[in-house]
Amino acid sequence: MAAVIAGLGGWLPPHVVTNDDLCAVLDSTDEWIRTRTGISERRVVSGGLSTRDLAVEAGARALKSAGGTAADAVVLATTSFDCLCPAVAPEVASLLGLRTVPAYDLTSACSGFLYGLATAAGLIAAEVADSVLFIGAEAFTTLVNPEDRTTAPIFGDGAGAVVLRRGEADEPGALGPFDLGSDGALADLLAVPAGGSRQRSGSAGLGHGSVPTEDWYLRMEGRPLYTQAVERMSASSRAVLDRVGWTVDDIEWFVGHQANVRIVQAVAEELELPEERVAVNIDRVGNTLAASIPLLLNDIVHSGWLRPGHRVPGLAQVP
Repeated sequence: MAAVIAGLGGWLPPHVVTNDDLCAVLDSTDEWIRTRTGISERRVVSGGLSTRDLAVEAGARALKSAGGTAADAVVLATTSFDCLCPAVAPEVASLLGLRTVPAYDLTSACSGFLYGLATAAGLIAAEVADSVLFIGAEAFTTLVNPEDRTTAPIFGDGAGAVVLRRGEADEPGALGPFDLGSDGALADLLAVPAGGSRQRSGSAGLGHGSVPTEDWYLRMEGRPLYTQAVERMSASSRAVLDRVGWTVDDIEWFVGHQANVRIVQAVAEELELPEERVAVNIDRVGNTLAASIPLLLNDIVHSGWLRPGHRVPGLAQVP
């Protein structure tokens, strides 16, 4: 028995922000952003759109792709919740007409899709569900300081979704083994300090005025994150290849989290993967965290490049 991908969908908010748009505010240039990140434009929520709205659109498209309108459970990965409470997933399930099915959120930043995919597959393995709608959705630009030239150009918003069903391990679309990990000692490399219990319990007051403005936005240590990402994504790739008995030549597509094109290229070089088998869409969408990998899968499926039965390792990193 295995979890099999039966449907795939993605959605991006309509508002496009180009590098030139950003540079009207930031002390930067289009060339500087493209050469360091590989990004030319990204989509950004506006007009009241939220993570919930992105998730509903992507989820509906994944269900349609699977040839149905139902799932036994909904799992949603995000680091940009509509509010601290309640979870987003139950509302998404309700809006999709799935009524009172089990539905919950998980948060693991850029690794959210892989953690969520493993969790959704686990529901099927445990016979809790025969089918699961799993969505990665992010409106993360709402947590990024628009005047910070080190983070504002990197992130974009969007949602990608898959429908998993119970199936056989040798079927096209069946999920293989996972290699997961973490290192909480590096938590400060990527953080939004304000808004949680640590800040609230330590603050003299709960209002925004008692907290430095910058604490409400993302802080990122780019260079050590780059080093960790390349080292650990490369090691994880080798671990999975060893477990399934594949060589690099057996891989049709390498689908890595779209954090930075230089990270993706560096991991591919470590694995000695040719450029033509490395999938990339960061130039058009930026880093969409938990939505990154399913959006990329959706792109290469609709382009005709990815077909049932292809062997595709998916990679992401988390501090």
